[in-house]
Amino acid sequence: MVHRICKAFEVESGHMLSKHPGACRHPHGHSRRIEVVLASDALDDHDMVCDFKAVKLALRDFVDRFDHAMAINSADPLLPTIRETTKRIVLFEGMDPTTEAMAKMIFDHLASEIARRAAYTDEHGATFAFPEGLRLERVRVSETPTSWAEYGIS
Repeated sequence: MVHRICKAFEVESGHMLSKHPGACRHPHGHSRRIEVVLASDALDDHDMVCDFKAVKLALRDFVDRFDHAMAINSADPLLPTIRETTKRIVLFEGMDPTTEAMAKMIFDHLASEIARRAAYTDEHGATFAFPEGLRLERVRVSETPTSWAEYGIS
């Protein structure tokens, strides 16, 4: 049997898809919901899969850089124009910042943190670490209430 937890985040972000044939090639925004699902075959010393605070601290800065930012393909010919209008830009190297790409980017970041068993200290001095045996199963990113993309282990 396996134990699972899910931690969700919400972020307002914009993007433009340079390869898209329709309106999505223009700058537009989404109220995104990000869900990360973690699993373990056993509970840790605190009888948890993982403390939610560890997940929050691991992703806080990573997710915050998308908040009210414009995500754009580094090869988009409109990048210089976008740079004139905002400083908050998240570049996707050589690929469009689709919801699928964002889910993979978040998955890769969090999987790396879990693999190195990262530890984080909160504002009160408490330390939260990823326990041994923790697995990241999937990251789901919703761009609307009815549309999402997911990246994870099959």
